[in-house]
Amino acid sequence: MTRRVSATPTHFEAATSELERIVAEMESGQLTLEQSLASYQRGVELLQFCQTALNAAQQQVQILENGTLNHFNNANPQDDN
Repeated sequence: MTRRVSATPTHFEAATSELERIVAEMESGQLTLEQSLASYQRGVELLQFCQTALNAAQQQVQILENGTLNHFNNANPQDDN
């Protein structure tokens, strides 16, 4: 019933999609104990991947805000009055 994919996801959307599928399977109550444990372990791996991806995205946004966006905001000094 449960397909356990052990490969690292290629992108955030793939990880969240697989995580949603795992949650649905676990909530169905149709998994054996062993399947539930394997699904839980895979879910933890996917969650860690997603958290890492979100942290990286947040850092990229901060870099953009500290560089590009500040220069854009400073381009209109009359708005500061």
